Amino acid sequence: MIRILIVDDEKPICDLIDLNLSSAGYQCSAVQDGLEALERIEKESWDLILLDIMLPGASGFDIMEYIRPLEIPVIFITAKHEVKDRVRGLKLGADDYLVKPFDVVELVARVEAVLRRYNKSEQKLTAGDVTVDVDARMVTKAGKPVVLTNKEFGLLVLFIKNKNVALFRETLYEKVWEEEYYGDSRTLDLHVQRLRRKLGWEHSLVAVYKVGYRLEVSQ
Repeated sequence: MIRILIVDDEKPICDLIDLNLSSAGYQCSAVQDGLEALERIEKESWDLILLDIMLPGASGFDIMEYIRPLEIPVIFITAKHEVKDRVRGLKLGADDYLVKPFDVVELVARVEAVLRRYNKSEQKLTAGDVTVDVDARMVTKAGKPVVLTNKEFGLLVLFIKNKNVALFRETLYEKVWEEEYYGDSRTLDLHVQRLRRKLGWEHSLVAVYKVGYRLEVSQ
């Protein structure tokens, strides 16, 4: 399993990131102190580090200097939004830079993009008895194949990667249909209904009032 270290001095931010990345199938650990982060990086093996800049003990920039020779991918996640800070972080070797506050869907997408670059992305996703082989574009439920259209497959991947997270209709539409959402949800709703039927998710894939949909699964 992909191991991710979250380094941020705000525990609620760490908990939010941990919740969403764990739901997407990653194994996460979090620390709120720069020196503790350095100790964990030295003693353990990590596939990706999410790194804040303003930390007690040692700054994110200091930690990045230590990480660089180890060739561990890093995404800076910080409230520092000035261009000079982004440039400095990227010049130090960070793979991406995400400014707070951020959308959790964007966070998961950026994590996946960086892991793909390092050939560390997970090949299979699971939710209950449903398994998705992303590369082969194959879906099984309780070991039996399920035939999905391209749009249904795209929606399924988004839902599984964001388990227990309410996803806005516009986010789902723009990610899967790759075009701007103008407020007509009939096409999206139809595809979600078919996905429910095919996977037996009538009670798991729930509508969220004035938002969109959420895939509810036990952790």
